[in-house]
Amino acid sequence: MHLLAIDTSTSAITVALFDGSRVTAESTTLDPRAHAEHLAPGIRDVLDQAGVEPGEVTGVVVGIGPGPFTGLRVGIVTARTFGFALGVPVRGLCSHEALAHQAWLAGRRGGLLVATDARRKEVYAAEFTLTSTGSERVGDVLVSRSTDLPEHWRVLPTVGRGPLLYPDSLLGGIPSGVVGSELLDVSAGALGDLAARRWSAGEALPTAALEPGGGFDGLEPLYLRRPDTQPAPPSRKSTLG
Repeated sequence: MHLLAIDTSTSAITVALFDGSRVTAESTTLDPRAHAEHLAPGIRDVLDQAGVEPGEVTGVVVGIGPGPFTGLRVGIVTARTFGFALGVPVRGLCSHEALAHQAWLAGRRGGLLVATDARRKEVYAAEFTLTSTGSERVGDVLVSRSTDLPEHWRVLPTVGRGPLLYPDSLLGGIPSGVVGSELLDVSAGALGDLAARRWSAGEALPTAALEPGGGFDGLEPLYLRRPDTQPAPPSRKSTLG
């Protein structure tokens, strides 16, 4: 197995290769405004690190959000295109579940909030329970001002950039022992590890299917709200004359 994992839902443009038991290469660039510029070089970097040719990749997993519209779209479109070019399956996972899995791999247990930057002074947030066997999401992922989140969420230890942005309302703060950028953004290595664990357990993951017309079906992004830009309404030309 050479599983290519991609996530562009947070400030990190992150790519990794996973061989079924371990991460063999990983590349991460922090830049919340330049996902398109960094993603392709990141893919080339991990392939070079691992000494793997593109044709040896056996599958792709991509984080489907939630995340800002443009960055999230870059990752999903790239994953679909890569998979189509090589004829390998492309599957998706909720990016917040990957962040919770990162915390689980780091040894965290108990209640956890994942809160990432949604811009517009809001966060994408979800509650998780971390046990000895893994992480489980409690309820849906939502987008909200941090002050409007359920009170019991706001006192939970929190991963993602939410606590850095809104320390006065996300009172649980970043878990103790977190160093540097650890657990602030999604790691493609953790995304690949989670996908491999779920496949081995027989769990079905959302899959991008090539349609007869050449487009893709499946892997619906978790935007949770409309994009910042909208098409202009049709102009009304004057019929007077």
